[in-house]
Amino acid sequence: MSREDDNKAVVERWFTDFWGKTCNLDIVDELAAPDMLLQYSLHQARRGREDIKAFMTDFRQAFPDLNFWGAADLIAEGDYVVGRWEGGGTHTGPAFSDFLIGSLPAATGRKMRFTGTTVLRLNGGKIVEEIGLDDGVTALQQLGLLKAA
Repeated sequence: MSREDDNKAVVERWFTDFWGKTCNLDIVDELAAPDMLLQYSLHQARRGREDIKAFMTDFRQAFPDLNFWGAADLIAEGDYVVGRWEGGGTHTGPAFSDFLIGSLPAATGRKMRFTGTTVLRLNGGKIVEEIGLDDGVTALQQLGLLKAA
């Protein structure tokens, strides 16, 4: 297999085991570099395995049915893998204050479903950074945190 194929295999596992329907936080220790950067427009940037695990724990407590899945084949070039995805969940859990624009009180029952594109950089088979551009406007409108004009 080529380096690109190896990197795509790592990202496929990450998308399935970290972002998928059931999250296995052990995958963070296995696939993420110790100082990995996780950055999306909806949330504060996270750095390091423990910070990333804490983020996902809180996100999944607030949205127990959270699930993201690939919307197209992964594209790889050198150390980079690009993936398109869609996903979302229903806010039935505790209050959630990780959105940059504001917080949700507990169990609003609001649903979000949105899409995005993510670029991941790998080094030696570990994910060094995951930087995504998501359709945060759609998600925030669905959650009632952003009003349409």
